[in-house]
Amino acid sequence: MAGIIAAHTPRACPVRGFPKEFSALASPAPGILTAAMAFTFRQLQYFVAVAEQGSVTRAAQNLSISQSSITEAIKELESDLGVELFERHPRGLTTTHNGHQFLRHATKILANVSDARRSFSDNRTAEKGQLNLGVTSLVAGYVLSDLLSRYRRAFPGIEVSAIEDNGSYLEHLLVGGELDVAVMVISNLRDRMALQAEILETSPYRLWLPIGHPLVSADIISVSDIAKEPLIMLTVDEIEENTGKLLTALGARPHVAFRTRSVEAVRSLVATGAGIALLPDLVYRPWSLEGDRIESRDVSGALPVVQVGMVWRKGSSLPQAARDFVGLAEALRSGRGR
Repeated sequence: MAGIIAAHTPRACPVRGFPKEFSALASPAPGILTAAMAFTFRQLQYFVAVAEQGSVTRAAQNLSISQSSITEAIKELESDLGVELFERHPRGLTTTHNGHQFLRHATKILANVSDARRSFSDNRTAEKGQLNLGVTSLVAGYVLSDLLSRYRRAFPGIEVSAIEDNGSYLEHLLVGGELDVAVMVISNLRDRMALQAEILETSPYRLWLPIGHPLVSADIISVSDIAKEPLIMLTVDEIEENTGKLLTALGARPHVAFRTRSVEAVRSLVATGAGIALLPDLVYRPWSLEGDRIESRDVSGALPVVQVGMVWRKGSSLPQAARDFVGLAEALRSGRGR
């Protein structure tokens, strides 16, 4: 299986035996790991896949392996760590608070191993050059941050200049040749005649709810159910426009309790019961900054999706630094099965 570098045998690639610099990366918050811990690289891959998919079945399909292999690996990992990483429920799995903490470290370990492997095969890391990037606010912290971090490690000689702005202004800069590439929401790309777009991620809208909300236990949630609730509205990119159109089409007037440009504010407000939110799944995290739980549920009906992608000017010859950036993004997309 592509991306797996060790056979699935217990403790085949213990993090305990990594060099000192990797040991630091493998140390989550105090209390999660113990001195006797030794987990495998493959266990981390399976854990991250299940955490991202919210389902052993979907993770197994994406990785082209059996569900039993994933289940056994997760059990071994939980045993090694001495904590439960997932809460099991009829709709699948969600990370516990410890699991959410460990996910950050597991993702970092996998990223650093990937970068270490790439460093042996890439003979152009010392190249010099400039990359001019644009990004919209919704994707800056959820898509670009990891991609840009990997690019800088792979090509340390490239000077990166990035600007965050709304989509229409980034399109203007791309057409004018002031940006090489933009990472942005492309569902509502306006100037398709002048711009080339490539999808990196497609994210469906899902409903965010506080613990104990009546809709959490509902078998089916319709858009009409949402219209009756106070809504926390995120006002970046196309989110407010899409949500408003969706409810208006049903003859419902959105009851907006709060408008904000901050995803973290949406999490905190939903978690404390100030309202519900309808947002792309790519920005969902199960915990607010205050440590309160947020539930996520599917909504029946034809909901819009958000497409995040790379955009550059048609007919232009991209500089090598930009071609490398596009190539790295494509490789990451393929590696995650998107």
